Amino acid sequence: MNTAAQHFPAIAGPLPAHGDFEIEDEDFRFLVREVHRRTGIVITDRKRPMLCGRLSRRLRALGLNSFHAYCEMLAGPHGPQEISAMVNAVTTNLTAFFREPHHFEHLRQVALPGIHKRGQETGERRIRLWSAGCSSGEEPYSLAMTLLNGTPSLAAWDARILATDLDTDMLQTAAAGLYKSSDAPLLSAQNRVRFAEPSDDLDFITVGPAARRLIIFKQLNLLDAWPMRGPFDIIFCRNVMIYFDEATKTKLVDRFADILCPSGYLYIGHSETLFKITSRFEPAGQTVYRKVS
Repeated sequence: MNTAAQHFPAIAGPLPAHGDFEIEDEDFRFLVREVHRRTGIVITDRKRPMLCGRLSRRLRALGLNSFHAYCEMLAGPHGPQEISAMVNAVTTNLTAFFREPHHFEHLRQVALPGIHKRGQETGERRIRLWSAGCSSGEEPYSLAMTLLNGTPSLAAWDARILATDLDTDMLQTAAAGLYKSSDAPLLSAQNRVRFAEPSDDLDFITVGPAARRLIIFKQLNLLDAWPMRGPFDIIFCRNVMIYFDEATKTKLVDRFADILCPSGYLYIGHSETLFKITSRFEPAGQTVYRKVS
């Protein structure tokens, strides 16, 4: 018997033979509100099939026979047990090593030299990067590799990368550091030799200890209180804000500015912009912004 369904015997029942479950307007609106309240993600009518498809898998896993039963469960005493799984199901996790390579070139050629210069002037050898929305981990590992390649004598620095995501399933994948070789086309031969270890299966690679030791993976909802104080030198938050409404974007960007050091950099996704959202950042490159001191 489905062990998940045992928790909800009153609303379990026959499942559709195949395909996605149908959803009534009232249940769709309830789920849209719940997702927005929990994550800040805005789901429009156009994304209704996406929501149905992803959550239909949850209904099957729970042994529920309708979206109405699922909504009743979320609104009831068992709802908190399902929230994390629901959030994991609806979030999008498209990423890759060195995705949007111009960001890592800017980091290597502009941002890191500025941090090194500051360290020479002040004697403070401290570097803090944050991958906000790290998904399955390729982004923070790419940051670690760039940091190791671009910082002479990094062992003499207090260097850390915080990698956070809302999706707990993705964080488990990220922490494991195991990836298909075919999914890493932008991982250069040099980086593979230096930072990747072959696994028992030659079709996979494992990120080695040099990059892994720089990163701390943590679950974090960007809409909640942030436990870290900062300041950060660099924040990567790419292809996250496209799912938020304007008010949520404005608030989030303002919080990024608060936790960045003076003249710190914020890197955002290729289809995102800070135009008319904030006056606390100035353009510093292609979808790269510098905090206005």
